[in-house]
Amino acid sequence: MSVMRSKATVQSPFEAFLGSARRYGDRPFLREPAGAPVERVPAAASWSYAAAAAEISELQKGYAACGLEPGARVALAAGRPTEVYLHFLALNGLATSLVPVDMSGSDAEITWLLRHSDSKLVVSTPEQMDRLRRITHDIAGCQPVTQFEVAAAAVSDVEPVAGDIRREAALLYTSGTTGKPKGCMLSNEYFLMMGEWYNGLAERHALDSDDRLLTPLPPHHMNALCVSFMAMIRCGGCVVQLDRFHPSTWWSTVRSEGATIVHYLGIMPAILLSLPVCGQEDFGGQIKFGFGAGADPRHHGRFEQRFGFPLLEAWAMTETGAGAAMIADREPRHVGQRCIGRPQADVEYRIVDETDRDVASGEPGELLVRRTGRHPRKGFFSGYYNDEDATREAWRGGWFRTGDVVRAGHDGSVFFVDRRKNVIRRSGENISAVEVESTLLRHPDVANCAVTPVPDELRGDEVFAFIVPRPGSATDRAAAQAIVEHCLEHLSYFKVPGYVSYVDSLPLTASQKVSRKEVRSSASASLETAACFDLRRLKKRSERKAG
Repeated sequence: MSVMRSKATVQSPFEAFLGSARRYGDRPFLREPAGAPVERVPAAASWSYAAAAAEISELQKGYAACGLEPGARVALAAGRPTEVYLHFLALNGLATSLVPVDMSGSDAEITWLLRHSDSKLVVSTPEQMDRLRRITHDIAGCQPVTQFEVAAAAVSDVEPVAGDIRREAALLYTSGTTGKPKGCMLSNEYFLMMGEWYNGLAERHALDSDDRLLTPLPPHHMNALCVSFMAMIRCGGCVVQLDRFHPSTWWSTVRSEGATIVHYLGIMPAILLSLPVCGQEDFGGQIKFGFGAGADPRHHGRFEQRFGFPLLEAWAMTETGAGAAMIADREPRHVGQRCIGRPQADVEYRIVDETDRDVASGEPGELLVRRTGRHPRKGFFSGYYNDEDATREAWRGGWFRTGDVVRAGHDGSVFFVDRRKNVIRRSGENISAVEVESTLLRHPDVANCAVTPVPDELRGDEVFAFIVPRPGSATDRAAAQAIVEHCLEHLSYFKVPGYVSYVDSLPLTASQKVSRKEVRSSASASLETAACFDLRRLKKRSERKAG
């Protein structure tokens, strides 16, 4: 393959990769360690930039034989996580869009995604073919094929299609909490800007071709496919892709793989802090930073002190991309306060109440964002596929409505408060689920928790809390009452859980986030079956003593 454009005129992720392949050649590009606990990843796999370029070229020959037209979509349920990246670049060079598929979903979920996305092919492993043939039986124009069949169909040669900055590169579906997931159309520009934004961190945390970015996050989500992958292409570094987060082997993998950057989600620091001290734990000389979101404020500073490197809390959505991304990478980072940094100079933002009026400084409200200048949607998603109404609503008034509640600090820093869809409205009072959860987590018998609204005939909503107890802790009514009394000491009475239910674990999404949809559904079911403690009688207004 030959480079079609200079670096200054790169128009697609494929062209960006070609430039890096020419420059970095035999440098490591992709690495997938052996996943001992997972049979489907029995051995490690590695690609240099040159080796990946050769494999991508062969994939393009196979896809060209499938008769795909520019602008078509291909759904991919790859056998190994790293294969998603290779197929993405191959398809991108043919002006074809990738639709990642998580095969852990139900038949109904996958059927809906394939039908809604208008995918022409669904590519997976031989082991998944029977299931995919059954799923696609009634989906017109969607053909299931194995990765091997794509390779076997290869034509003798293929000329990559010139990139177009505006063309769709991928269709990623948001998980959502209600209704069907929405398909976010992501352009070539979206991907390129994500890599550029991440490498903007180089001013404070220099990135180069020696960097090895370790991520346990799945490549069918934005963080891995759009952020870490494009960041490493941009600097010539290597993505070390895990099949998932393995707490017991995390640090040994960090050492053996020579990771210089790690990506995380909020639950990971808490789990790693709970593990016993084992050998040398200061990774400050190896790891430049951790990149993620949602670290518990109680754990943030403790984690940095124990393991020797900063956790840079960032904010973005699949819809916003780098168009309005923020990160707390400069001091003061306000560690332990849910700070997500300051908006970039070319980003405008507002914080508004439910009537779209700007809130007073320091008050919480919904975050609205856009780019400055003539192109307010630059770097954002191109819209929701087949849902113009939802796209218009998201951009109502010329601002993208994030649904996230934040507050502004006196120094211009932005602090995450909650997601508006997770706000509980009880008797006219807005209650942050995250605030209640943070208070619950301060109780010594609470290992984890999730708070959600449940219907209340008198007050609209009531606060329901699922509690994962620490080993050996009691789970009877007296224990639940003690937890509620603890909350009464730290929260206004109306914020305190009225119902408490003990569970062994919380439902998680594929990206290891708490599934708010399942939590809410489970809470309703617990009320119907009385599988919870009703402690509403404890919620009484009382005067607090000053001092």
